[in-house]
Amino acid sequence: MIRAGVVLILLLATGLGSSPWLRPLDLTLLDAQFKVLRTYALRPVKNDVVIVGFDEDTTSVLREPLALWHPHLGRFLQAAASGGAAAIGLDVVLPDRSYEQIVPGYDRKLLTGMLIARRTAPVVLALTVDRAGVTRPIYPAFVTAAGKDATGYALLPVDPDGTVRRFHERIAVRDGAVSTLVGQMAQRLGHPVAVEGLIDFAAGAAFDFIPLQTVLEWQDAGDAGRLERAFGGKAVLLGSVLKFEDRLAAPVNLVGWDPDAVDMPGVLLQAQVLRNLLNDGLIQPVAAWIPLALALAAALLWLWAPAPATAFALLATTWAACIAASTLALARGFELPIANVMLVALLSVGGRQALETGVSLRERRRLRRVFDGYVSPVVMQEILAGTLNPALGGIKQFGCVLFSDIRGYTSRSEHMSPEQTIAFLNGYFERIVPIIHDNGGTVISFMGDGIMAVFGVPRPLPNPCAAAFDATRGMLEYLRNLNVELAQKGEMPLEIGIGLHVGEGVAGHIGAATRHEYSLIGDVTNVASRLEGVTKEVGYHLVCSRAVADLLASRADLVPLGPRAIKGHSAVEIFGYDRIGVAPVSRTG
Repeated sequence: MIRAGVVLILLLATGLGSSPWLRPLDLTLLDAQFKVLRTYALRPVKNDVVIVGFDEDTTSVLREPLALWHPHLGRFLQAAASGGAAAIGLDVVLPDRSYEQIVPGYDRKLLTGMLIARRTAPVVLALTVDRAGVTRPIYPAFVTAAGKDATGYALLPVDPDGTVRRFHERIAVRDGAVSTLVGQMAQRLGHPVAVEGLIDFAAGAAFDFIPLQTVLEWQDAGDAGRLERAFGGKAVLLGSVLKFEDRLAAPVNLVGWDPDAVDMPGVLLQAQVLRNLLNDGLIQPVAAWIPLALALAAALLWLWAPAPATAFALLATTWAACIAASTLALARGFELPIANVMLVALLSVGGRQALETGVSLRERRRLRRVFDGYVSPVVMQEILAGTLNPALGGIKQFGCVLFSDIRGYTSRSEHMSPEQTIAFLNGYFERIVPIIHDNGGTVISFMGDGIMAVFGVPRPLPNPCAAAFDATRGMLEYLRNLNVELAQKGEMPLEIGIGLHVGEGVAGHIGAATRHEYSLIGDVTNVASRLEGVTKEVGYHLVCSRAVADLLASRADLVPLGPRAIKGHSAVEIFGYDRIGVAPVSRTG
């Protein structure tokens, strides 16, 4: 079963590694890792990106519709170029036709801005697609003015959960695979562009933006110093930062002016990708064999079956190591998916523990079936719990010992066949033993018609003497009912003697390694046995020592009998209970 289990786990590790089922968990972990890295290990960037945005305030200043912003866009391009921008990207939807017939000179103002800007910096225009995936055309004159390879798609792949985490330079559209806006800008600046990769959200601080109307004011005022401080040597992106338009979800919040934003303007994600391309690049996946090898290694945890606490500490350590390794890899530019490794570790450790638990429960049931009749329930529970030392020897424990014997049993058995004798004893013990067990006692042994039991061993009791005394009263109550039945049958009544003593003894396995039994030995056992014999002389069903009487809540039912010499021991002060031949007084409470 162990070999079959590890083979199954190995197959699962291999199959799940190529399955999309765990991808949502990997993405959730990835988002959490980016948040941790931005909080504790944010990496500064050398070549940053400047965002010029237009928001609700901009539209209140520039009152024309966006499609008629040609003069403003032309002035912006001239401003960025005069400020020394390294590259300029327009993440805006430009019209597909001329507006010269509507407003003469509008096209020329934008075309002039493009021609002036491209003398000092590359200008890239954004392309978009409609709902059918068809590219929205730009008025050809604008494309020509921007120059060769001056267009790129302002599109980013969206994961199934609606979040942007990746960049792909060759966007698949209905027209074919085309380049991107930021990819074109990076290439025009001499930076190689990876075909695809994970956006590194741990690089660079949150973005702020310069309002478009502010840039136009600087341009109109001829404030070259401000323009140079804002744009000098940097890539510049113009785009919408409106609250309810062109917003996308991302793993982290890059909106510096709104810390509580749940989504962000698309131009910010474009700027983050451009940051990556101009600095350390996109995050690339590790070699495919690495997560598979880690998952296969995690599958081998099935072969080890430590204690549950150790096993789950190992699982927690494995998970922590996976998360730490994946986060470290992410900080160094590599994506290491670990959901499969963590799941395989869980199945290996948890599955093996479940198997061991099942085997243990089955073994316990087997032991209970085999030995249930040989030891008392308390001893069986201690054995199954593993708290009872199986080795020979014992420990000191405090307990109350009970010895009981049937009076006149020898003469009674002379008139019985062996089968009748066994049936009689079994019937008697069948009623007596549960009374002892119900009061927390442990039956140690049967000695012919006698029985030895102990209370408070192996499992301690709050008051072993009270428990033993309650068991004694239950036994005597059963005896009275039994004698009524015997009288109705015309048979002799049955009498028993019970001795109780309390103290410390040595509890443990007594005997040989090949044959032993659980018992309690010591002076406490010898005295209890002798007191049981004293019952014949004093005429009481129960004789207990003063040590027992002192630990009972009430001694009202006990009769002081004074010190009594017992064989092999100094005199013991004793008490009697339930005089033979005298009907007991009924008490309540």
